[in-house]
Formats: sequence, C-alpha cells, structure tokens
Amino acid sequence: MSADNLMIQALVYLAAGVISVPIAKRLGLGSVLGYLIAGVLVGPFLLDLVGDSEDVMRFAEFGVVILLFLIGLEVRPALLWRMRAAIFGLGAAQMGITAALVAAGGLALGLDWRAAVAVGLILAMSSTAIVLQSLEERGLRQGPVGVMGFGVLLFQDLAVIPMFALLPLLAIAPAAPVEAAHGGDMLGAFPQWVQALAVLAAVGAVVGGGRYLVRPLFRFIAAARLREIFTATALLLVVAVALLMEVVGVSPALGAFLAGVVLAESEFRRELETDIEPFRGLLLGLFFITVGAGLDLAVVAAQPLVLIGIVAGVMVLKTAAMYAAGRLARRGRLEAASAGVALAQVGEFAFVLLGFAGAAGVMEAPLVKLLTAVAAVSMALTPLATAAWDRFLQSRPDNRPEPEKLAFDEGDPDVIVAGFGRFGQVATRLLMANDVKVVTLDSSIEQIDVIRRFGWRTHYGDASRLDLLRTAGAEKAKLLLIAIDDRDKALDMVEAAREAFPHLTIMARAYDRRHAYDLLAKGVDDLEREMFEGALTFGRKALVRLGFSDRRATRAALLFRNYDRDLFYKLAPAYAEEEKYIAATRDNRETMETLLKAEMARLDAEDEAGEAAQVPPVEGRKQEV
Repeated sequence: MSADNLMIQALVYLAAGVISVPIAKRLGLGSVLGYLIAGVLVGPFLLDLVGDSEDVMRFAEFGVVILLFLIGLEVRPALLWRMRAAIFGLGAAQMGITAALVAAGGLALGLDWRAAVAVGLILAMSSTAIVLQSLEERGLRQGPVGVMGFGVLLFQDLAVIPMFALLPLLAIAPAAPVEAAHGGDMLGAFPQWVQALAVLAAVGAVVGGGRYLVRPLFRFIAAARLREIFTATALLLVVAVALLMEVVGVSPALGAFLAGVVLAESEFRRELETDIEPFRGLLLGLFFITVGAGLDLAVVAAQPLVLIGIVAGVMVLKTAAMYAAGRLARRGRLEAASAGVALAQVGEFAFVLLGFAGAAGVMEAPLVKLLTAVAAVSMALTPLATAAWDRFLQSRPDNRPEPEKLAFDEGDPDVIVAGFGRFGQVATRLLMANDVKVVTLDSSIEQIDVIRRFGWRTHYGDASRLDLLRTAGAEKAKLLLIAIDDRDKALDMVEAAREAFPHLTIMARAYDRRHAYDLLAKGVDDLEREMFEGALTFGRKALVRLGFSDRRATRAALLFRNYDRDLFYKLAPAYAEEEKYIAATRDNRETMETLLKAEMARLDAEDEAGEAAQVPPVEGRKQEV
C-alpha cells in the first residue's frame, strides 16, 4: 500500500467514525454500532471509498491485541482466585452449553458432525471488545452482570489456545497452507511436533522475558523520566510479542494477553494501562469500522432470510445458554438474562478462527463467508438488543408479591425513618442504640426481603403517602428522617410532610449541594449531604497518613466542617442565580481557605506555646518555686 493510499484510507476511516459515532450515541445505539455502520457505508459494497481494506484490517486488529494485553494486566493471581467460580465454572458452563446447542442446530441443518462441532465452538465466543465497552457505557461493569460477563469472556480468551490445537483434528478436507490462518508460513513446512515446540518456546520466551528482562527494562526507562519513551516501550513490547506469536502460528492477541498476565503483578501495571488505553480506544474503533467495511453485502443479499434466521437463532441460543449457565451457578434470573443478552453476539476471535478453520479444511469457503457475515451482523445487532432489553427492564412491572404488611405496634414512635438503605440503616441503628423508638419505612421489595432476613422489623410502603405516615404515627412523632435516594421524591415528601405535620422536625439526606439547597427551599429543618462526612473522615485519615498528628488532623477536619457549613448557609440566598452563585462560591472559597490556614496557624502556635510552658526542668538545675 502506497503512502498516499494509506493517508486517504486513514482520512476516510477517521471521518466516517467522527461523523457516525456521535450520531449513533445521540440515538442511543452505542459507539460500537456507530463504528460498524460507518464501516458498511465506506466499504466496497456501498460507497467504496476505501478499496481493499485488508491492510487496514490487519493494522486495526492491533486494537484487539492491545485490548487483550490490558485484560491480561488485570488477571492477577488474587483476581483469578477470587473469580474462579465465574471464570472456570460459569465460563466453562456457558461455552459448553452454547457449543452443544449451536452444534445441534448445525447438525439439524445438515452439517457434518465435525463441521458442526467446529461451528459450535467458534460461535460460542463472544466479543470482548463489544461486551466490555457496552457494560462500561451502561454502568454495569462493576456489578454482578459485569462480573459474570468478565469471567465468561476471560474463560473464552483462555480457550482460544486449545481451540487452535483442536480445530485441525476436525478437518474434513485437506488443509490449506498455514499462511491463511495467521499470515506467516515460516513454520508451515515443518512437522507438527516442531511447530508445537516452537509454540512452547515462544510462550516460555514471553513468560521468562516478561519476568526477568522486561521489568528491569521498564525500571531503566522509568529512571529516565521520559513519559513518551515509556509509552513507546510499552507499545514495542506489545508489537514484539504479537509478532512472535504470529510467527509460530498462535493468535497475536493471545500472546499479548499472556504478556499482560506476566506483568500483572509488576509495579508498572497502572502506568502501562494509562499509557496504552488511548491507543486501545482508537484502534478498536478502527477495527469495528473495518469489520463493517468487510461485511460482504453480496452474501447478505443472496440469502437474507437464511442469514437473518441464523443470526437470530445463534443470538437466542447464546442468550439461553448463558441464562442456563447463570441459573446453574445460582445467579438471579434478571442477572443471568442480562448477561445472556450482553454476550449474545459472536466475537472478534471468530474472524480469526473461521479463517483458520477454512485453511485447516474443517469447513468449506462458502460456509466460512456465511458465518463471517453472521458474526458481523450479530455484532451490529448487539447494541440494539441491549437497548431493547434495558427498555424492557425499565417498563417491567415487579410481579413479586408485596412483603407482608406488619402492624404498627411500636406505640407512639419518636422518629419515623423513610428509606432503610445503607444511609438510613446507620442512622437508625444509632437511634435504637440510645433507646429511641423508631418506625422504619421502605418502598423497595428487594430491600425489604433482604433486611427482614436479618431480623429488622421494617414496614413496606411508600413514605411519600401522607396516609401511611399518619398510620405510622407521624402526628405524635417528633422527628421525620428522609433517607431515600430518589431526589425528586425526597423534595415532594418534605413539602407534603411540612404542610400536613407542621410540628414535625424534618431532616433529610441530600444527594449533593444542589439537592441540599432544593431541600432547604422546601422547608427542611436540617440535612446531611450523603458523602460529606465520609469524605471528610477520609481526608482526615489522609492527613494522618501524611504525618500529621491525629489531634491536628481532627482539629483541621472540624474547622473545615464548621467553615463549610457556615458557607453553605451563607450562599443559600444566591443559589437561585447560577452565575451569581458561582462567583460568590469562588470568592468565598478563597476566603475560606485563607481563614482556615490562619486559624490552623494560630492554634498551632498556641499548642507550641503550651508545650513550651510545660517543658520539665533540666536535670540538675534548681527548680524555681
């Protein structure tokens, strides 16, 4: 490829991504689908703006290589042990069930059993890039669904290595040259045992080099304090490992994953992640564009019903398999189903494995082309499927029976607590420990089910209903604590309770400073920003870790709390006018910091003077009376 042609293709790909992805995001379709659509538009089957995209595709595959390297950096022994059930239990179950179901479907469609098994194994793979990015965008990456998905994806990534060894054993026709699989033929003329030894030697080189050569190299580079050289060294490592693995006939992405695992416990892990992350996002976007550009629309047009049927069947079977595996692992129904929808597509490794299977004589070229289209279309449909599933979850009524209605037999309570989550529980326990009569209300069926198992007598109901508050004893109670996490409902509750029960003192949990001002406007008597005290304690502990005495750090935190509270109420009148509030906040913040420093200096001086006055007399000197 000439330099001019490369620059033109880079211009086309980048322009397509810049235009399509923001539009797709605004439409709620996700960035991955935006990249795929951009690729289809500029590809040879529509606008034909890029011509032969094979060279760009090989460059873009480096995005998957970097992704697997970053995943490998996260695979620490402690993580593997902690996630062993999700990886080796749930992951193996998902892949086994999916492969069996898809293979059975292939047999029903007339495939040879060996080709059916190969298709089942290949299509059981899901897209690491799409799933992780989708979970991140939807805020599910760290939750139960994210843990399940990551464990399954990690097992699939590990399973690719034995699949490269297994697929040739399923060959029906004579194998094609090895270069079709990985692009290199250096070892193609050697016997299988020589190739196997080469793979083992390459793996050993990666493990040994990562442990004994790469770490000292990074220490040497880090000592130079040149950020760009450290980044270049990290990229050099990934490229070198990928090239080595490609030479011996192993997936470059798997080699990068292994290199990441070797460096997972090194002191440079976080620095490597930070430096390589921007390249991952850009190259993965380019990878998805080239996948879209490589989608053979002629195959789609020739048998659209067959293709749609296969895609729908594969995605349904994969969802069902993940759901079954999740239920076998005793995961919740919704969690298992959500993970199944997220993992329903065919993964990027399918493009590599299908080419390898075709070259090894496991399946014929027309089937390889059809399944390649199936993989690309399933990737494109995944954002739509997850969006539809999220909407279903939001509109789904909770069909579980309401918790048992408990009688309000606590007598006349002193306090009514609305919301018995993590915030309300702490306040309630403190009150009960001091013999305060408390009635607790919560409207979450899930929360009620959990906390009643721990012996808490919590009443089910919406505390914003005045009749429920009245039944709970609001007319005789002294205090109403609003600890719910619904900001709008908290405002409505303060307003309604203030009007219906004017004698009640109302305290509320505020989400942030803005919500706190809104609560004040509704007539709340006192409030607490939910993160403020925890963050203040966190800062006090940080001061102690930095060498401040516990007394000095506690005094600093107390002064900061008092000044911040005074400033909060002082700025309340200006809150309605945003620009005025911002200007006043900026000016008062600077004043507050100056006063805090002056006050701390004064107190420190008093402490020093007091300590000097209490210094014991020097031994041997006569003490004055």
